[in-house]
Amino acid sequence: MDPRVIELHCIMPLDNIPSVLEHGILSYERAAKLKHHSVAMQPVQDRRDQKQVPGGLKLHQYANLYFHARNPMLFKRKDEAPNLCVLSVSTKVLGLPRTVISDQNAASDYVRFLHPSQWKLLAFDDIYAMDWRHPDDTIEYWRHKARKCAEVLVAERVDPQFLIGAHVLNDVAAVRLGSLGFTLAVKVNPELFFR
Repeated sequence: MDPRVIELHCIMPLDNIPSVLEHGILSYERAAKLKHHSVAMQPVQDRRDQKQVPGGLKLHQYANLYFHARNPMLFKRKDEAPNLCVLSVSTKVLGLPRTVISDQNAASDYVRFLHPSQWKLLAFDDIYAMDWRHPDDTIEYWRHKARKCAEVLVAERVDPQFLIGAHVLNDVAAVRLGSLGFTLAVKVNPELFFR
């Protein structure tokens, strides 16, 4: 795997942390059965609802993780950053049966779903770029924006044992995260949240 992949990310409302600690990071389908807060955008979820991974499950039957959470999804939710965390997930989930990676946002029309062993097909320079804007090239902006949201799709759920820590915007969020029962390492990382 690319040496930059030291952890995977999941953007999570702080209010969901007690549930995550009990049930793990759930697929959209499983999470719908529990009371929870969502950062999902409905138009994107409508597209995801129509997608099936070739030879695999429906997209909504996977728990989705990002390689890097400083991406268009978190940018759209940057005003909510004080109430969010980015969960750090062990790369060991890449070895779980039925785990799939996507070379861009899994809802994209041009996405490729790959086995984790095909990681070299991902554009990691684009995934880990701090900025995906291309002011002089609209097509490249669209492509880079989609690649920035490359995903790791874990069937049904990510068990809590794979959680290794979290990133938060500030010390206030770190204290709140601890008050919710989160005992793993917490990093205050404003840059991840576009500050």
